[in-house]
Amino acid sequence: MQARKDASIETIHRELVAFARRARASAARMHPQLSLVSYTLLAYMSDRPDCRATDLAEAFLLDKSTVSRQVAALERLGFVERRTHPSDQRVQVLLPTAAGATVLAEATRAARRSVRGRLADWEDADLERFAAYLTRFNDAAPPA
Repeated sequence: MQARKDASIETIHRELVAFARRARASAARMHPQLSLVSYTLLAYMSDRPDCRATDLAEAFLLDKSTVSRQVAALERLGFVERRTHPSDQRVQVLLPTAAGATVLAEATRAARRSVRGRLADWEDADLERFAAYLTRFNDAAPPA
């Protein structure tokens, strides 16, 4: 029994690594100006209007200098702006600009089209199970 479980875990690990590689490689197809990291950070900021750079570093387990470089690149592209937090003038929050929201929406649509295409011939029950398993797997991740 343990050998079967070990083999399954090895397969899952190998497929997750392959998935991560494909995700990074296909990021430019989602939108040519967004890397996978930039897309992920922009989406996170979009979902959290009071997001600070330190929040990004904590959420993604990144060094503050890495986040700083990524945010600066998004600012240069005109996709992110810094604003003073309304209740604490010492704190700067990061917000997608209108251009950032547009590019995020375009990239998200492209990514969903790609996933939809790869899963087009799957049965509804398989899709529901797969979605549930991915959710369960991600919910089991340790907090950042």
